[in-house]
Amino acid sequence: MRTTIINQRAERDRLLAQPYLERSTNYDFESLLSNHNVKLITGPRRVGKSTQALLMLKDKNFAYLNFDDNRLLDMWDEDRVMPLLDDVYPNYEYLLLDEVQNVPNWDIWVSKLYRRGINMVITGSNANMLSGEMATMLTGRYLEINMLPFSLEETFTWNKFDIKNINESNKDIVRGIEDDYLFNGGYPESVVQRSITQNYLHTLFDSILYKDIVRRHKVRNVTDLHNVANYLLSNFCNPLSYNDVADALALSSVSTTKKFMNYLHEPFLFYYLPRYNNKLKLMKKAAQKVYVVDNGFVASSAFNLSENLGRLLENQVFVELIRRGYDPERSLFYYRSRNDKEVDFVLRTGSKVERLIQVCYDISNTKTEKREVDSIIECAEELHCQNLCIVTFNEKRTIEKKDMKIEVIPITEI
Repeated sequence: MRTTIINQRAERDRLLAQPYLERSTNYDFESLLSNHNVKLITGPRRVGKSTQALLMLKDKNFAYLNFDDNRLLDMWDEDRVMPLLDDVYPNYEYLLLDEVQNVPNWDIWVSKLYRRGINMVITGSNANMLSGEMATMLTGRYLEINMLPFSLEETFTWNKFDIKNINESNKDIVRGIEDDYLFNGGYPESVVQRSITQNYLHTLFDSILYKDIVRRHKVRNVTDLHNVANYLLSNFCNPLSYNDVADALALSSVSTTKKFMNYLHEPFLFYYLPRYNNKLKLMKKAAQKVYVVDNGFVASSAFNLSENLGRLLENQVFVELIRRGYDPERSLFYYRSRNDKEVDFVLRTGSKVERLIQVCYDISNTKTEKREVDSIIECAEELHCQNLCIVTFNEKRTIEKKDMKIEVIPITEI
């Protein structure tokens, strides 16, 4: 174990020496580090959680354990590891635990370390990390930092463009970046090297299925799990119920289908958006819309993207809203009116609906504009909301109808 910890220190130092793009964030990391509560960085695999943790601690004296390393897991002994850390990292002030959910009973161990006064930063790729025992043991004692793939703005920054400074002289280059992001998404390693995107994300998708779901939950019927994942991917942005998925795939058990869909959310691969209703019981019964964490996964599965421009843009908007802290079932929903008109996103603060967002790739066609405008207005009347927006790929104007004003904005201004 000592040799593994020493090797991981060398890995830590090598990673710290590399240049990185600073992520856009509202978090004050110095303030977070000065707080003794556990700093928990969550998000899907390969979005830069470990990098962000290293950047937070770059100028600090910190110890490091990487639990994505089977050598460490195979010989794991919590009683042996702490004296070894004291030896390899003398007088360390912080402890970074990377992908800590891989450790058996990790929540109990982290709670022990917290009570011993150790200031920890931990990363994890599982949405259920704070359920059950962890939430009970560390209620009020952790600070969560959420991370996702690069945003469109961060992708502009990587390409040395300011998203807020788009003009006639650079609009063609800007359009190319927008198109590229819409189709290929924002996974950091694929943004840096677009030639590998499709192969990289296809491999990552399978790795998440097998490493974070099959192995963790000891799934026996891997074929059915894979079929459910691919079905959700091909139906992204569509409303689906558990029965819909089970029927479409001829699965014998709806409960197993529900279990698999929940498993696919755990590693932040898919999200499920509920239909807004003031009555919780009715909300739970309605079909949920399915979204994927990054548009690049759609491209990597070789679906016909030319037919999916509107859905790709809608998925991009959804992920951006998640990035900004909106939470399905609490502050983010879709809505369908009594006449079956739909608005893509309902943003809520407390019990008040604060904004309605419709997404349409191109509303230059008169019939398309009428359809989208009529839908958002009817939903706005039922939900008593005046803050209305239609997000398009590149249009900007204002539409007024029925004493309501709808702001039409391009995706760069969301």
